[in-house]
Amino acid sequence: MRLLVVRHAIAVPHGTPGVADNDRPLTSEGEYKFREAAAGLARVLDRPDALLTSPWLRARQTAKIAAEAWGGPEPTQTDALASGSFEAQAAVLDEYPEDATVAIFGHEPWVSQLVARLLGTREDERLTFKKGAAALLDVPGKLAKGGSLLWYLPPKLLRKLG
Repeated sequence: MRLLVVRHAIAVPHGTPGVADNDRPLTSEGEYKFREAAAGLARVLDRPDALLTSPWLRARQTAKIAAEAWGGPEPTQTDALASGSFEAQAAVLDEYPEDATVAIFGHEPWVSQLVARLLGTREDERLTFKKGAAALLDVPGKLAKGGSLLWYLPPKLLRKLG
């Protein structure tokens, strides 16, 4: 499988009064910048077979913007992307065929931890994703067996590509 890992775009700050963490929306700047970044993603990667998103609002909004740039498919929510559990994420992702391209939209530190685990390292702090960044990995078998990094694109570069 080709696995695209995307961190959600810029959202209102953690701790904003009256806004629960899982209900934090994208800011207008976050939406604007990620629309440009999503156009860049659509230029460098054909439309994925599936878009999976954390149920948290900011990830869902980011996935929807990406879906619009690719012209589909509709994002599907999965709790595994809000849990940080590699086993839960693997259980969902291992259901896809080896020739599929799957895009996932999630949160730090879990996206970095997932990529680090797939690359065979525990040093996920070196892989910290900026908001709106994306990494494409080749995962030839089950997630537990790991994969290889094809590319990592920070949001600024994605916007330039768009």
